[in-house]
Amino acid sequence: MAMHTRRRVEMDTELQNANAYPVPSGITMEYGTAGFRAPACNLPHVMYRMGLLAVMRARYTREVIGVMVTASHNPEEDNGVKLMEGMGEMLPVSWERHATSFASAHLGELRTQLSALLRDCPGTESSSPAQKYHVLIGEDTRASSKMLAQAVSHGVTDLGGTFKNFGLVTTPQLHYLVASHNSEGLIGEPSLDGYYHKLSEAYKALMAQSKPQPGNEGSYPLTMDGANGVGAPKMAELLSYMKHSLSVKIINNGESGKLNHECGADYVKIGQRAPKGLQMREGRIYCSLDGDADRLLYYFVDKSDTFHLVDGDKISTLMAIFIQHLLKEAQLPFQVSVVQTAYANGSSTHYFEETLLLQVYCLPTGVKYLHAKAKECDIGVYFEANGHGTVLFGKRVLDKVAEIMQDSGRPEAQRAAATQLYHTSQLINQAVGDALSDLLAVQMMLSLLDLSLPQLYALYTDLPSRQLKVKVMDRQRITTTDAERRVTHPDGLQAAIEERVHRHLQARAFVRPSGTEDMVRVYAEAETQESADCLAHEVALLVHRLAGGVGEEPRAPS
Repeated sequence: MAMHTRRRVEMDTELQNANAYPVPSGITMEYGTAGFRAPACNLPHVMYRMGLLAVMRARYTREVIGVMVTASHNPEEDNGVKLMEGMGEMLPVSWERHATSFASAHLGELRTQLSALLRDCPGTESSSPAQKYHVLIGEDTRASSKMLAQAVSHGVTDLGGTFKNFGLVTTPQLHYLVASHNSEGLIGEPSLDGYYHKLSEAYKALMAQSKPQPGNEGSYPLTMDGANGVGAPKMAELLSYMKHSLSVKIINNGESGKLNHECGADYVKIGQRAPKGLQMREGRIYCSLDGDADRLLYYFVDKSDTFHLVDGDKISTLMAIFIQHLLKEAQLPFQVSVVQTAYANGSSTHYFEETLLLQVYCLPTGVKYLHAKAKECDIGVYFEANGHGTVLFGKRVLDKVAEIMQDSGRPEAQRAAATQLYHTSQLINQAVGDALSDLLAVQMMLSLLDLSLPQLYALYTDLPSRQLKVKVMDRQRITTTDAERRVTHPDGLQAAIEERVHRHLQARAFVRPSGTEDMVRVYAEAETQESADCLAHEVALLVHRLAGGVGEEPRAPS
């Protein structure tokens, strides 16, 4: 019967829309951590094929699959696509190769690859004609997104799948929708209304415990830079559920200005400066989202008008402190663990390990790796320095929390702390890093801890750092190990990096190939900014000379 089904699918599937999406000559792409990203004009054929792949993955998992059309913090002219499944997880690494091969397959090759996938992946072939496989589609605000989402839908229907296009949504909202559909509503109603209701109710329940002091930054609206992307209108929708429990002034809301241009989390992080045109004032707090609202960064200026960035490391610190405090109050024996990448500032790692006495894990760059590790922990906190992150609460923890909440014989303070832990788990989008959810969590935690943003910033001092990029002929020539902190190839590069590092105080440096382009990324930190800049340049020169650099050698810092 299985062979008959495979044969029928191979011979009878028409792929009626395939001829409308030919593969352009000379274009190849690789599915990486961020999915596919490229100039929008080069993506229609990829989108169609990702619609096909989404149905194949749905056949294999027997779950709803999500397809998000976005290029996140990339320029407005670009676009991209990423797939999600299960409880909002990203496409497994084992299926990324299928995405890559599908993307450049001409029609004949595509049919062959579909047949091979049916044959090689148990479960994909065992389909009845009456069984439908469902795909949820989301779009960001780019002008190209609607056309590209239509290409996805054509791929879905060509393999007999069904779809629902939610239109304009943030990437984390689509993760939530996928997870809530697959959990049959256990984590929340599978709709945008369900998403807004869940977050707003949890926030209001937690803030009912807060007693804000007049004169602190909570007396003023939070100013949020929406990167001229989807996060701005979606935050406005969320605020309509908040009933004045949160005041946010939204700038760069998409009504004028270009997506991610001189605004947004990436612009703020890289330039260590406010979005263009924003006049910051002491005593106020500000934050920026990225283009698809899965990154969040805070910042402020002091009395000398000096800019200070509260990045993902500091947000992770806040969440770890808050949850650790509630665990103690609730008398729960569980551990908070922190999951970082090599990009985490060394001072943050030291603070977690030496001051908070927490277990810290270092994983390769990519949310899929951090998320998987965090799932293994009692409570796993992960944030990349760029502001993408979340907190995962293990089932054992939540079961014990529920037990304490329902036990009227427990001390009131213990039950109150358990209740706060429960609402915190509801407030945080555990499917993926979510700028809107994380924003509510940061505001709530600062308030309940009676902690100001400058006080959070001052918990530890970041070591100065510098990041550079080096163009290379072939990024695959560079391989790494130890969570990307050490180079294994080309020979001699790691030893040369270590020799340069030893010339500087409190220094470290590493290099890693980009996941999407022929580029090598260089990171260096040291005791002073001058030293970090010098070390980064020295390492960039090594990469250029030993790893096939292209064009002029990196210039020394001015």
